Amino acid sequence: MRMPLNPNSTQPLYRQIHGYLRQSILSQSLPPNTRLPATRQLAKDLGVSRITVENAYADLVADGLASTQVGSGTFVLPPYTINNPKASHEPWPLWQHEFACVPLELSEQVSSSCHPRQISFAEGSADPSLFPIDEFRRTMASVMRQAPHASLDYGEPRGFLGLRTNIAHILSSQGIMIPPTNVLITVGSQQAITLVIQVLLKPGDVILVESPTYGKALELFSAFHLKVVSIPIDKDGMKTELLEGILQAYHPKLIYTIPNFQNPSGASLSGRRRRELVSLASRYNVPILEDDFVGELRYDGCAQPALKSLDTSGGVIYVSTFSKMLMPGLRIGFVVAEGPIYGALVKRKYVQDLATPNLVQHALDAYVSIGRYQTHLRRSCRVYRKRRDAMAQAIGRYLPQVDVDIPQGGLFMWLRLPQELTATELLPLAWKEGIDFALGENYCADGSGSNYLRLNFAALSVEEIEEGIRRLGVTLAKLQKLS
Repeated sequence: MRMPLNPNSTQPLYRQIHGYLRQSILSQSLPPNTRLPATRQLAKDLGVSRITVENAYADLVADGLASTQVGSGTFVLPPYTINNPKASHEPWPLWQHEFACVPLELSEQVSSSCHPRQISFAEGSADPSLFPIDEFRRTMASVMRQAPHASLDYGEPRGFLGLRTNIAHILSSQGIMIPPTNVLITVGSQQAITLVIQVLLKPGDVILVESPTYGKALELFSAFHLKVVSIPIDKDGMKTELLEGILQAYHPKLIYTIPNFQNPSGASLSGRRRRELVSLASRYNVPILEDDFVGELRYDGCAQPALKSLDTSGGVIYVSTFSKMLMPGLRIGFVVAEGPIYGALVKRKYVQDLATPNLVQHALDAYVSIGRYQTHLRRSCRVYRKRRDAMAQAIGRYLPQVDVDIPQGGLFMWLRLPQELTATELLPLAWKEGIDFALGENYCADGSGSNYLRLNFAALSVEEIEEGIRRLGVTLAKLQKLS
């Protein structure tokens, strides 16, 4: 089969092939049930790579114009028509009833509060007022002027090469020495975690997590019907002295960990424990998913090596994001992996959404390239350090009855109430004072955490932190009187 291709066009070759075949199918030049040429043969005929043809065929399948049958090839599908005079006009089964009675999470009911000045410690991201909106707007406008076609096309599934190169350079400063070919750009770190789960695990598999850990990850693991086994943490992170016994007893298929400024506890894994974790995981052949969502937000102490930098066998998969550092709406994350795992992640990514939005990737690459990202990071660290200190001091004044370990970085503080009290009891009273926080039980797979709460110090001003903690202290005193 021959078709006109322009290697100098801004449109990728696979899109040119897809367009030609699509038009041929719609015009019925390629009639239904026609077997398309084998990918290897068509690639040879056109002088392109096989993956280029495979990508074009995948788009035809996604369009509903072709179907791939394993061992047989790719075939043109007949036009889709609805022609069933006996079709029932009765409504579909009311499957919506299955969801109609699902209650809102307690923390989602805060809108009922009518306090004139609400202060929320429940946010999961940083302060919107610090987002570099104007700078990023100018950067995006510059990209649109200089590379309008390239930035508005689909882009490749792995992500824009310039951005992947910049990420590899950033990671090298953390001791993670990998080429851009091992970086996959994703729609936020949540998609990165999802891809790893889909590639490595199946329903019923055991995943080992810290307790507490990132609540949205726990929801994800539940959605994929994984068996979650918890390992406790302290101020130095995961208790690795318990790890070998758990590995022997439960045989997990994956270890999920947040070694830097953990969500929700703010704890950081010590250097000794990092080496123990990587060593034991390698010995028992269990891959590690390292979630480093705010590892660069360090205010005190010395940086510890990334688990990936200690990895000599390719068993650590590293995930991070720009969303928390810059703007949540960017939805740009990435995953670093090696060997067959990387290839499987790219294929799964392509099936899910073809590619991460290309314009945002180009703009972020330009923003990072000219040094603005590092400038923003240094400014953020200065501001958030002051806010962390303000919260620590306010807790000492207004909440002396709670236990808290002051984190060396990140966004959150993890408070433990007196044993006889629960955060679930405290929250409705806090709403009356215009205060919101995240419930500890949402971060614990084993049902614990009822007397813990998570506070975000980065999203609020020093004045709001002071007033919010004061009100929270008043609320806790009321609860203690009622108990």
